[in-house]
Amino acid sequence: MVAMSKIATGNGHGENSPYFDGWKAYETNPFHPTERPEGVIQMGLAENQLCFNLIKNWLIKHPEASLCTPQGVNKFKETALFQDYHGMPEFRQAVAKFMGKVRGDRVKFDPDRIVMSGGATGAHEMVAFCLADPGEAFLVPTPYYPGFDRDLKWRTGVELVPVNCESCNNFKITRNALEAAYVKVQEANLRVKGLLITNPSNPLGTVLDRDTLKSMVRFINDKNIHLIGDEIYASTVFMEPEFVSISEIIEEEDVECNRDLIHIVYSLSKDMGFPGFRVGIVYSYNDSVVSCARKMSSFGLVSSQTQHLIASMLSDDEFVDNFITESKELLFNRHKYFTWSLFQVGIGCLKGNAGLFIWMDLRKLLKEETFAAEMELWRVITNEVKLNVSPGSSFHCQEPGWFRVCFANMDDYTMKVALLRIRTFMLKNNEAMVPLKLCRPSSLKLSLSRSLSRRMDDFMSPGIMSPHSPLPQSPLVRART
Repeated sequence: MVAMSKIATGNGHGENSPYFDGWKAYETNPFHPTERPEGVIQMGLAENQLCFNLIKNWLIKHPEASLCTPQGVNKFKETALFQDYHGMPEFRQAVAKFMGKVRGDRVKFDPDRIVMSGGATGAHEMVAFCLADPGEAFLVPTPYYPGFDRDLKWRTGVELVPVNCESCNNFKITRNALEAAYVKVQEANLRVKGLLITNPSNPLGTVLDRDTLKSMVRFINDKNIHLIGDEIYASTVFMEPEFVSISEIIEEEDVECNRDLIHIVYSLSKDMGFPGFRVGIVYSYNDSVVSCARKMSSFGLVSSQTQHLIASMLSDDEFVDNFITESKELLFNRHKYFTWSLFQVGIGCLKGNAGLFIWMDLRKLLKEETFAAEMELWRVITNEVKLNVSPGSSFHCQEPGWFRVCFANMDDYTMKVALLRIRTFMLKNNEAMVPLKLCRPSSLKLSLSRSLSRRMDDFMSPGIMSPHSPLPQSPLVRART
């Protein structure tokens, strides 16, 4: 056999992770309501399919936005010809404006700092190439998105060092945890080049509060290391507290920060539901990073046809305002119904207010408190219950028994089939549950309590719902209307 490179023959992509194994199980036997009713339901894909009617209606009203219609064909030639890797000015302006709107217009973004990339995957790799050399390290609070091990490590040669966060304080990122991880890296004779945070969190579905963000800015400033803020779920916050961007924190008077250390990764894959368009963004406050990233973007540009469409869509202020509001409402309703249905059969989850997923607590179903037991349970859920959910260990969670479950990537019928399968499984296994020995903070809505009604009141506030009850309105959406 002809010899190949270490990258080609290595396992840096991480494809052997159970996170990707679940996808393979789905791809082998995908659920279909009529053709494969016993197939695997995809609940491992963080995708927002709830807003496509809004997008479809806008496209029907604006056929000129597409180059493949009689109304838009006149711009086909100029768009199809060579485009500079800076990106179309109207595209960068529209994206910068949208980023500001998503953050409540509390901060403005400079279009000249918008660097495009082929999705958030390419954006993260681009930032890693700009900031670190092979063998240098980034700190990453756990649990974190499994794809980071591919996006930031595979081709760059950098290392990711977990910052251990615990369920006892709702996986809060503390200064002590950051310092402990920093010392660990130094003891391993590695150089720390930055801290990578995801806000809102994937997989937790929570947002970082202002004090935590300020603490992290002080930390990176003290250590003189970079801060990369992955904010690709910024517009999925459907309930209070509101999302606070790192870009807002560095504007505050009481925050001292070297802005050259601050970088944001963004995309339209989650907030708009456009993962197939591969629109990734690097926004850096560092001029040298902007310059270097822009040169690197030649390897993963957004197509000019996509730029044209996105620029047209995001320049429509009325559409954008309505989309942001409607998307939050749809996510709120789906999340509320989904978590309530799980609670009814004895499944708790971390209290979340953002994202396209929940962090589901199945620790009571483990035969023992080990990751081997977690994997055994995951195989049952995948192979017998026929649901692709993602085990916490694939997210580097330090405690076995947590699973990420996506709820926005399916229609109502598929969701109800999935919930019915979960209900059947739980009713079958209720007697096998093991009492938890770990701490139980108030926001971990652990169930099977005799005071179910009282706990349900707190969990579903405001009000108790049945599957046939009208869903309450999101407090966050209500405040904006």
